[in-house]
Amino acid sequence: MKINLLLITTFISVIIFAGINFETGHVGLTRLNGEGCQCHGIEFTDSVMVWVEGPDSLFVSDTVKYKILMTGGPAVAGGFNIAIRYGAIDSVDTLSHRMLFLEGFPLELTHTMPNAFINDTVFWNFKYTAPDSSVVDTIYSVANSVNGDGIPFNDQWNFGANFPVSVIDIPVTVEDETLPSQFYFSQNYPNPFNPTTTIKYTIPLVASGFSLSVTLKVYDVLGNEIITLINEQKPPGEYEVEFNSTGLNHHSLPSGIYFYRIQAGNYVETKKMVLLR
Repeated sequence: MKINLLLITTFISVIIFAGINFETGHVGLTRLNGEGCQCHGIEFTDSVMVWVEGPDSLFVSDTVKYKILMTGGPAVAGGFNIAIRYGAIDSVDTLSHRMLFLEGFPLELTHTMPNAFINDTVFWNFKYTAPDSSVVDTIYSVANSVNGDGIPFNDQWNFGANFPVSVIDIPVTVEDETLPSQFYFSQNYPNPFNPTTTIKYTIPLVASGFSLSVTLKVYDVLGNEIITLINEQKPPGEYEVEFNSTGLNHHSLPSGIYFYRIQAGNYVETKKMVLLR
């Protein structure tokens, strides 16, 4: 009888807690504010892989779409949670929604309902809005892979790697025009990509003159030049260029790792991108 009373009390407590803290799905589960999806198993498992894709640097107040993906585990359906420290997150479709775990806890995004795996992978899109000041923010993630039998402890889950986002402040006022104050060279997005991807860069106001000679080139892993995307003088400002891996010299590039390099005056930087067909 005591056991039955204990079970009833526990069940009522869970229902009350649920009514306070979540509508559909659970919150307070990421490494920022919780201990993971423990209703789907006490411990996380490395057989489940969770990761976030999107740009690793933004300007202040920018809003950009990101993606959280999961593979492994029972792989019938899955759910996720995302939390951040400084910016804001929101859904881009009906597959997820924002929730506030408890007063004083950060905003968190969770699934509206389990999403089915397709080709051993499940994913959700979300948007991130950078704060209005320069900071390094972090996207925290966790996801659970379920087998659909209704028994949570037969499922598996894991944390995603913390995803840092550098938020860059760009205000410098010159003759009533707001000009950037430092160089900015973004990670291409999407990455991996097929067949096109976008590269953003910023040319700041420099003492040596109003414009700089800018080159932006793409190379293969052997250092062979694939294409010159930019080769011209550029005034201070924000720019973006699209790289299309098809139609280069009447053929398409194969899947693999490529490098893109910018040189603007004395500023030189190289980044890696992955073409996945």
